[in-house]
Amino acid sequence: MSTVGISLVRTITVAIKPPRTYFLRYPFGHALGEAGNRPQQTTIFKDCLNLLETARVPGIILESPYRWRGQRFA
Repeated sequence: MSTVGISLVRTITVAIKPPRTYFLRYPFGHALGEAGNRPQQTTIFKDCLNLLETARVPGIILESPYRWRGQRFA
């Protein structure tokens, strides 16, 4: 079963070297976004699923383009 890790601390992710990671600059406890913000959470979840299909090398860390409370989601 393939997995995608979600990371909030890049230095730890680099040290652990998981196969695929989606990195966000979000505060602890909010790995999928703001509480109650379903469009934001859905977008991040879909980005993680897309990483399963697009990752071509092991150890990839994809940095999210979104910023905490500064990004609007459709």
